[in-house]
Amino acid sequence: MALNHTEKSASKDKASNYQPKKLLIMNILDILRKYTDADHRISQKDIIDILKNKYNMVADRKAIRRNIMNLMDLGYNIEYKETVRMVPNKVTGELEESYIWSDYYYVSDFSDSELRLLIDSLIFSKHIPYSQRKELIEKLEGLSNIYFKSRIKHISVSTDYKIDNKELFYIIDVLDEAISKHKKVSFYYYEYGTDKKLHYRKRPDGSVREYIINPYQMAAKEGKYYLICNYDKYDNLSNYRVDKMTQVQIVDRPVKNRTEVKGMEHGLNLPKHMAEHIYMFADEPVTIVMRVRKTAISDVVDWFGRNFDVVDENIARQYEGFRETEDDVTYVRLVCSRQAMAHWAMQYGTSVEVIYPTELRAQIGEAVKEMNNKYNN
Repeated sequence: MALNHTEKSASKDKASNYQPKKLLIMNILDILRKYTDADHRISQKDIIDILKNKYNMVADRKAIRRNIMNLMDLGYNIEYKETVRMVPNKVTGELEESYIWSDYYYVSDFSDSELRLLIDSLIFSKHIPYSQRKELIEKLEGLSNIYFKSRIKHISVSTDYKIDNKELFYIIDVLDEAISKHKKVSFYYYEYGTDKKLHYRKRPDGSVREYIINPYQMAAKEGKYYLICNYDKYDNLSNYRVDKMTQVQIVDRPVKNRTEVKGMEHGLNLPKHMAEHIYMFADEPVTIVMRVRKTAISDVVDWFGRNFDVVDENIARQYEGFRETEDDVTYVRLVCSRQAMAHWAMQYGTSVEVIYPTELRAQIGEAVKEMNNKYNN
């Protein structure tokens, strides 16, 4: 028998409003995640009302409690308040204990302070494009409840620094796969031109340079992602900015054995590598000794961690640049890239003085002379 228009419409509405009982447990979990925390607890009656008004679903108190118990059995961290009440037995009439559950709330995997820390790191990130930062922040908001989202609505995402490489996350995925499969990768590398736009890095003859390298590790440094890798014809490590790579492809050839690469013989010690390459230059790290004002030791720790020694004058005397220390000065010895130390020592030039290696000291001295001529001539 064919249905008329009214009957078809009613049937359609009934079908669209129908909620399978299997969805009840998922909807209760969704309510607990969205509307509760330790400061915002919820009763069974509140859950029943939300189910009816927001989810178009009807359930009684017994069904609510039974499904919450099932969620707890499945490992979901749900807290509640248990109250003991004396009620008469329906058969004997004698008073007996009855346990009442109330004030439910869901314990999130992340606390609000942890989520705020993650969101703040995205807000001030320079190595993730604006649109992707915004999308990730919205996903992090979704891990908490409605009360958390309302507290950060006045925070805006900085767009001062623009990442031009829209492939960033895809490139990270490809590099991660290559590292996992121990395969080489090929890519082209960008550089900024005077037009403030990215251009392919080229060879001296003007042709675009293709890189084929052995990838070993990715690391974040000063708000940027770097690939730590090696060229077949060299035995040292190189570092490349991931956001300046393009057309990254996995090459179906195995990477060079790590034992053949300096610094990788026993696996990469990442904290040590990062401390020795503070600006991610790829030259060979060397032992460096410098005079440092004691007030600048915090700056040394900020950049090099605790990977340095404070040496006494008896040790420092063996170095050519030694001279008697004042009360507020000490000697520090560490291992670092020469190029990186040349930059760092000039950045903190009023507080540090490199005394060894002598050629590095001379290089910094020449740079200081050149700067002095520029600013005072």
